[in-house]
Amino acid sequence: MMLKIGEFARLGQVSIATLHHYDHYGLLKPTMLDPDSSYRYYTLEQLPRLNRILTLKDLGFPLEQIACLLEEDLSLEQLRAMFEQKQTYIQQVIITEQARLTRIAARLRQIEQEETMPTYDIRVKYVEPLLVASVRDRLPGSYEQGRLYHQLTAYLEQQGAHYTLPELILWHSRHEMRDEGMSVDLEVAIPLVQALPGNEKIHIRTLPGSFVASTIHKGNDLALGRAYVAMHHWMQDNGYHPIGPVRQLHLRHEQYGQPGDFIVELQFPVAGPAANTDS
Repeated sequence: MMLKIGEFARLGQVSIATLHHYDHYGLLKPTMLDPDSSYRYYTLEQLPRLNRILTLKDLGFPLEQIACLLEEDLSLEQLRAMFEQKQTYIQQVIITEQARLTRIAARLRQIEQEETMPTYDIRVKYVEPLLVASVRDRLPGSYEQGRLYHQLTAYLEQQGAHYTLPELILWHSRHEMRDEGMSVDLEVAIPLVQALPGNEKIHIRTLPGSFVASTIHKGNDLALGRAYVAMHHWMQDNGYHPIGPVRQLHLRHEQYGQPGDFIVELQFPVAGPAANTDS
């Protein structure tokens, strides 16, 4: 019994456009094509194949994979592998979306507490490994970081090295009280285009790639502490914890704009619920 495409579409509960689409992908070819009108005809025997296509599509398989799954000579091992791969993918999607729900809930709590949108937008992203020249020292305060920066740039210019922006600071410790007074373990780093020799003070190394919680601070650098507070609250609310020194990327200094027009990106290397995916 030959069925016109419209009749077959109604029986299969799909649109005519869907049948055209499946024909294009070679999933379900019409049994006969009228040579004069190019009208497509199907048979009842093709309904089980259409039903299988729809079932696999409902399971989330793309049409390219469905074409493979419809092959009759596919082994049991191959079938199992494709379904297990899909199962793993969906499980990862669930984990990622659950983490997204957690972040949304945390944002809602923050809005309710502050009665406005949060000042800092924080997201998790992956940063690639980065070749840098750096100098590290324990300083009485962060205000002395300029000395390390000038020491570093002087060496790079002496070597004729090609380097890029932005420079960054790595905070290896908080301010701590020691016998000699208050101090902080701080490292200033500048990205390099290519490697070069270091010396007893200047180190050439590659910062590891990492998932980071990132936010942008714009304004007076004296208010940067608010961004740190916001980041710590966000990590606590979303189940993340820091796993390395904080990276502070100086995107624009005050001298390049108006007073207080300071732009910095904070990057906290983190581990947490979705730190294996870029969210």
